[in-house]
Amino acid sequence: MIEVRNLEKFYETGVGKTFVLRRISLDIKQGDFLTIMGPSGAGKSTLLAILGMLDSNWIGEYYFLGEPVHKLKPKDRVELNKRYIGFVFQQYHLLDSLTVYENLDIPLSYRNIKRSERQSIVGDTIDRFQIVGKKDLYPNQLSGGQQQRVAIARALVNEPELVLADEPTGNLDSRTSIEIMEILQRLNRETGVTVVLITHEPDIAEYAQRMAIFRDGRVVKDVQIAKRRDAAAEFAALPPLEAEV
Repeated sequence: MIEVRNLEKFYETGVGKTFVLRRISLDIKQGDFLTIMGPSGAGKSTLLAILGMLDSNWIGEYYFLGEPVHKLKPKDRVELNKRYIGFVFQQYHLLDSLTVYENLDIPLSYRNIKRSERQSIVGDTIDRFQIVGKKDLYPNQLSGGQQQRVAIARALVNEPELVLADEPTGNLDSRTSIEIMEILQRLNRETGVTVVLITHEPDIAEYAQRMAIFRDGRVVKDVQIAKRRDAAAEFAALPPLEAEV
């Protein structure tokens, strides 16, 4: 699905070039669940923005589904983004003035899908993510975990091939983090959607099939995770909320 070769990003300064990414080469197959882990400033979010075609100021080669992104015009990159990629952010990025239902409808409206078809798709998505009771609420009426569930639903409403998640559990407690990782694992397993997730937390990285470790803008390790954590089993083993102190 993704082939990156010798990708670099830098800023010109008074003393020369300051590299954010240096000689990144990475292959991501269809159906992979990859976490990119590393400390703040390692270049993780910068790479995610490039993979999502939100940043075009870089050098190197990037192939997405066989398309040479590094050679495409901006409008063609935008079309690839809209058609194939969904985003999940740490800060949720829901529109506060819109209800849950309307937040899910917005990405579909950008694709000029008929209203009746949008209603069907949004309805199915709301059922799938078990947020029927929240559909008429606004983001500020939801908990952080509920907002992130809606954000994931919004990222999936267009049925993308690739989901890019930037610290999706960063603002959540441990219980809700497990729930969110269970959703992502299930979607990856059941639908085959490719997931690339950024985190600086080793325990979150262990939910993936594979982990790439970044340091100072470079990939210093790329390994398969031999014993992947099972979020569904962990969540089922948690005590009921009423039993928590």
